[in-house]
Amino acid sequence: MKKYSVFAIAREAMRGHKGWEEQWSSPEPKKEYDVIIVGAGGHGLATAYYLATVHGITNVAVLEKGWLGGGNTGRNTTIIRSNYLYDESAGIYDHALKLWDGLSQELNYNVMYSARGVMMLAHNVHDIQVLKRHVHANRLNGIDNEWLSPEQAKEFCPPLNISRDARYPVVGAALQRRGGTARHDAVAWGYARGASARGVHIIQNCEVTGVKRAPNGAVMGVDTTRGFIGAKKVGVVAAGHSSVIMNMAGVRMPLESYPLQALVSEPIKPVVPCVVMSNTVHAYISQSDKGELVIGAGTDQYVSLFADRRSAHIAAYARRHLRDVPDLHAHEDAALLGRHCRRDARPLADPGQDAGARPLRQLRLGHGRLQGDARFGPCLCPHHRQGRSASDQRALHHRALPHRPPDRRGGGGGGGALMAVERLSNQPAIGHGEL
Repeated sequence: MKKYSVFAIAREAMRGHKGWEEQWSSPEPKKEYDVIIVGAGGHGLATAYYLATVHGITNVAVLEKGWLGGGNTGRNTTIIRSNYLYDESAGIYDHALKLWDGLSQELNYNVMYSARGVMMLAHNVHDIQVLKRHVHANRLNGIDNEWLSPEQAKEFCPPLNISRDARYPVVGAALQRRGGTARHDAVAWGYARGASARGVHIIQNCEVTGVKRAPNGAVMGVDTTRGFIGAKKVGVVAAGHSSVIMNMAGVRMPLESYPLQALVSEPIKPVVPCVVMSNTVHAYISQSDKGELVIGAGTDQYVSLFADRRSAHIAAYARRHLRDVPDLHAHEDAALLGRHCRRDARPLADPGQDAGARPLRQLRLGHGRLQGDARFGPCLCPHHRQGRSASDQRALHHRALPHRPPDRRGGGGGGGALMAVERLSNQPAIGHGEL
């Protein structure tokens, strides 16, 4: 693998850029691997990368039914933050946030991480109480989060409208300055390039159609559209379709998948300097380095593995949120509402119930978000390496958390829980340490 640098760019410029290598190879699948990872998104590729770099396990295959990064990794709203309420979520995401700081250098690939700040707006007394609770909880855990007055919020984000006559008046805001955005595609590409250079097989257009088990319940491998592939251990990191894969192995997960509506506009001049969020109507907006407005809204109120709304409906839905939530000045708001929808993204969110799952030998489930890719990957590795839970897994294990209803805003239920299921019995999983 050639190292990317300014000298490499200059050298290739003299050669007409004909010397660049493929970023990752596309080998034919072998008959058997030590580890198979289902899902070539940021989380799955991070798991493969850290298995190879940290644990020396390179006989690994990452299977993707479509193209690399074409699932939820390519459809999320790119936000990186760790200002979650509960200790379990805040701990794992803040660890990931620290890894994001040096991820581009480690991967030798620009993931375009920008710590531009994440601002969460308060519009009423209830919002103030909720966000101040977040601020205090975060600071007790050593995580940066601060409370801003309306004037301070406008100073940080100049286009913000703090007029009392606004439909949703801004009465304060919580700000995590280390939060920001990253290029979701680049994250997947960087991990794929690093993993492939260390011998990991990334196999695209290879859909898993079944999970084969031995008479004693152990997983033997997976059936795919390219034939059976054997494996000693299998990791499932398929985002909203993880429950479908787990069901193939006879494990019914306490997960429900909902389409999450989002869109990206055509590029415009710089308008939004940070990530602006509002929990009152649950919508958020940021601006990419290319000038596109990245707009996210809420989950649909129906369970589905397919999102069938068309762009026109999504654009109207997001424009309504755009009018209400960021509360930008009138002239800039009009400019935003007049933008064309360049593409719509409908990732699947799967808020999980904190309920017990049937353990199954040699099959692990990874469940997380973009901002956790840098941490959830190495967190899943010890399961494949040693057949036990990672030292920081207790806080994420379903038995370690009190029952909480799922929070589709990402603040509750343990947030991005990672569950490991060990063997086909009623015994709890073993080896869980403290965070």
